[in-house]
Amino acid sequence: MKNVVAIQHIAFEHLGSLEAVLVEQGYTVHYLPAWHASLAAQVQAIDPDLLVVLGGPVGVYEEERYPFLRVEKALLKDRLAAGKATLGICLGAQLMAAALGADVYASGVKEIGWAPLTLTDAGQDSPLRLLVNELAGERVAVLHWHGDTFTLPAGAVHLASTSLCRHQAFAYGPRALGLQFHLEAQGDQMEHWLVGHAAEIAGAGVELAALRRGAERHGAVLQQQARRFFRAWLAQALPHNQERR
Repeated sequence: MKNVVAIQHIAFEHLGSLEAVLVEQGYTVHYLPAWHASLAAQVQAIDPDLLVVLGGPVGVYEEERYPFLRVEKALLKDRLAAGKATLGICLGAQLMAAALGADVYASGVKEIGWAPLTLTDAGQDSPLRLLVNELAGERVAVLHWHGDTFTLPAGAVHLASTSLCRHQAFAYGPRALGLQFHLEAQGDQMEHWLVGHAAEIAGAGVELAALRRGAERHGAVLQQQARRFFRAWLAQALPHNQERR
């Protein structure tokens, strides 16, 4: 049996459009809350082919307030050292960076909204190159929702940036990927984000109407291209698990 564990910090930030790809390729998805009393033991017992650490509205450096962050970082440190397939999204990417010895800190600006990425040369040679709408010949707008950033971990390869955030994506070997942005976001689920992050949106002065317009305009294309990207990345990270077509 092929297994994926997704560590979740908040209910509406789940695997989103990526989950369908896992299901179609025969993976069983197990969601575990980050604060599970025996998180590390549960992950070890399942021994997933892929570990995904999802987003959430807390900071990597808030260990005193959220002690489970220490467990997550230790889990990621061991997994990354072993070269096991790992994907981090937003907070998950920040936790990966911290586990690899990088600094994670408040950037001083909230990047919330829909905008495309600028890929590095390495990014253009990676599955992230599929974040292009081939019909329109345009870069795909992804959902950004963060106020923290990180330095590039030693040994990692920088893949993508935006004008507000230099380190949007990094690879650590062929089987580990950190994404600061939300590739998995589904446009038709935007109201969950708007309600769940209402206080943050108000504090950042972001217009709800703009987020809704972005979801309507970009959501369907992002979902399509995100799935293409994820299939390609899975083939790279887990080549022995690909079903014969």
